[in-house]
Amino acid sequence: MLSGKQRAYLRSIGTNLDAIFQLGKNGIEEGFLNQIEEALEAKEIIKVNVLRNSEYDAREACDEICSRIDAEPIQVIGNKFVIYKKSKKNPRIQLPR
Repeated sequence: MLSGKQRAYLRSIGTNLDAIFQLGKNGIEEGFLNQIEEALEAKEIIKVNVLRNSEYDAREACDEICSRIDAEPIQVIGNKFVIYKKSKKNPRIQLPR
């Protein structure tokens, strides 16, 4: 569980990220979750864009994905959200205490 200070730090990183995934009409399927998990293992923090043709809004998609892959929701703004999961093999982001 992240503290408010850690979440704020991750939000500051997430602000400058470009969305590397788009969630559309195919929804949240296993292949999509696998790609997100691989990206989180490599980068630890990613931004996802939810397209208008998706059955989810950004908050629903963020909550669903985070619960299924055990990631931390960091921020939801408009149709985008940022999630974080510490890398098992190569942690890069040093969280403040």
